[in-house]
Amino acid sequence: MRAAVLREFDVPLTVEEIAQPTPERGQVLVRIVASGVNPLDTKIQAGKAAHARIQLPAVLGLDVAGVVAAVGAEVTDFAPGDEVYGLCGGVGDLQGSLAEYAAVDARLLARKPNTLSMREAAALPLAAITAWEGLVDRAGVRAGQKVLVHGGAGGVGYVSVQLAQACGAEAYATGGPASMPLIESLGAVPIDYTSTSVEEYVQTYTGGEGFDIIADNVGGSTLDASFAAVRTYYGHVVSALGWGTHSLAPLSFRGATYSGVFTLLPMLTGRGREHHCEILREVAALAEAGAMRPRLDPRTFTLDTVMDAHRLVASGSANGKVVVDIVG
Repeated sequence: MRAAVLREFDVPLTVEEIAQPTPERGQVLVRIVASGVNPLDTKIQAGKAAHARIQLPAVLGLDVAGVVAAVGAEVTDFAPGDEVYGLCGGVGDLQGSLAEYAAVDARLLARKPNTLSMREAAALPLAAITAWEGLVDRAGVRAGQKVLVHGGAGGVGYVSVQLAQACGAEAYATGGPASMPLIESLGAVPIDYTSTSVEEYVQTYTGGEGFDIIADNVGGSTLDASFAAVRTYYGHVVSALGWGTHSLAPLSFRGATYSGVFTLLPMLTGRGREHHCEILREVAALAEAGAMRPRLDPRTFTLDTVMDAHRLVASGSANGKVVVDIVG
């Protein structure tokens, strides 16, 4: 089969013929139709993501959408011909989705939403699982709460806004001036962080009390701002990018709480993979109900132009999620 292979860090991926995998016990052989490209993929390729524990040579690609070609022993939830999507690999020793086929742990897959194309389905897994683990699993989002999403026009942020709303919460989202129309189109309250201080938007939208939940998808100083904007006593901050050194004093003085999200952990450790499948099933139900939809960059790429896709994502100029078409 053809695959885009990373043989050395910080050098381009090369398209090669490699052996097609055979599904082992508990695995599903997926004929890959589309592969989502994430900022993490570009960081892995550049050798700047030690936490992904990649083993070279490697086939990258986290998000997958495709069709079941065969199943291994003890797989009962899937059959050949099923359309599936998931967060399949591209980290640790797991083969990624930039290939014509992948043997994937069945616990990492779910049936593709009927209302989404393969390209749309391939855009969702990493963003949706990250958003769910933060808002639902860690923060326990519920109806009536005020949820602030930092980076509401980004990949995880865009999904987080929709998830918060689907759970009955009031969604607010920060972004730059160019992001305001997109955030507003989701039905969230847009907050231009370049022209509004933390104190101002906390006062304007919460009467100075703070937001019930803050989902940080930016990190750095934005996470620090989150600690100062969360609701006193009952508020919760969750971040997928809490990797720096931060003062917890503002959070502590408000009596609020914090959680981190590391979406790759089940893939790297083998523990808790079933929960990825559970989340993807819930996300599929939301998509089929019209409550969840990804935003795709209109440009198309193939295995042969995969480095163009990587460069677009790394540049930060993509207009939505970038997806690589693998096979028709």
